[in-house]
Amino acid sequence: ISSTMTNETNEDHPCPTKGTISQPFDPSTILPSNNKSPAPQPNRAATNSALDALLQNSLRPTPCDVHGSGPLLLSDIPANCRTISNESRGVILGIDEAGRGPVLGPMTYAAAFWNPDCSAGSIPTGFNDSKQLSAEKRASLFKKMRSSEFIGFVLRVLHASEISRNMLRRAPYNLNAMSHDAAIEMIRAVLDAGVKIDTAYIDTVGNPDSYRRRLEGLFEGRGITFIVETKADAKYAPCSAASVVAKESRDTMMANWKWTETPNYVPQNSDKFGSGYPSDPKCKAWLESNINVDVPFGFPDFVRFSWAPAKNALKEGADKSGPIVRWEADEDDESGGKQSSLDSFVVVKKGGGNKGRTRGNMEELRRKKPRLGIFNELGLSKVTKFVEAID
Repeated sequence: ISSTMTNETNEDHPCPTKGTISQPFDPSTILPSNNKSPAPQPNRAATNSALDALLQNSLRPTPCDVHGSGPLLLSDIPANCRTISNESRGVILGIDEAGRGPVLGPMTYAAAFWNPDCSAGSIPTGFNDSKQLSAEKRASLFKKMRSSEFIGFVLRVLHASEISRNMLRRAPYNLNAMSHDAAIEMIRAVLDAGVKIDTAYIDTVGNPDSYRRRLEGLFEGRGITFIVETKADAKYAPCSAASVVAKESRDTMMANWKWTETPNYVPQNSDKFGSGYPSDPKCKAWLESNINVDVPFGFPDFVRFSWAPAKNALKEGADKSGPIVRWEADEDDESGGKQSSLDSFVVVKKGGGNKGRTRGNMEELRRKKPRLGIFNELGLSKVTKFVEAID
């Protein structure tokens, strides 16, 4: 499949802005399917084409807005990583994230890996925690990584819609669990591509010891040494490189954000949301000015609805043309609320006593509970018979 994209690069930043270029890549390779890892890209040109599509939001897979995991891009595998023998010690790999705390936009997880026996000069120097690097230095390193024949990488994008959906479940799937699973997905993708991993350096989420033990259990027998530490991105080059991929990718996605709700939705001050962090005054102002602009949904899917600032903004801004939702079923449960006794499942017929009791008359039990108002308001009735339509 050939994907035609908008693309114009410059010396400081490898990401496309204007113009048109066509590079071969298969869009289906960036989405997990049937619990299988996506295949690696066939070459560096396809890797950069697929990466540009993700970073410009010109390829935003719809399924991640509805169910399942979001995009996962595995670069082409460097030749000296594919040819590692069983006797050698494998690649070194690092994992880090960007955008964990914002109320706006995606969280990006990245891995970077290379053969530790690469010759001097093959791997760029100057890697560090991406937050400690200047924007210029970080962009320069990202550009070198994208063009390097010796460095492989993985990018996992968790859009705000995926985060919100997971955290607002009846049994919440929290951000720590999502982070752990994203790291596991990336490690598994590299292994499934036939790459042997010797050591994995991971910037911890939560308790590093329990995180490490979980990874060791999941990948037992693979011969991987897991080093899980706080601030690992400032200590180990592969982890620092992953930090650069994650940070640059998220920043570029934010700068090139495309609203999935258009043309029916036009945000106020669409590109003036700042960093997306709740403490950022620009972010606060953007949230306030966009409450219920996208009626009746409150905010666009750029917003993490599960974050307290978003929830509070919707509550405080309820007077801004937003619909009032009454959860009748919840109210009924909360106010009515006693656990049913076994006796309640037994119906007493007229003339009764105990001799008239029958069991299993669920239709009569159902009639005891009044229908919710919404059914009457919309004139909805119960379907009792299905008829096959004949053309």
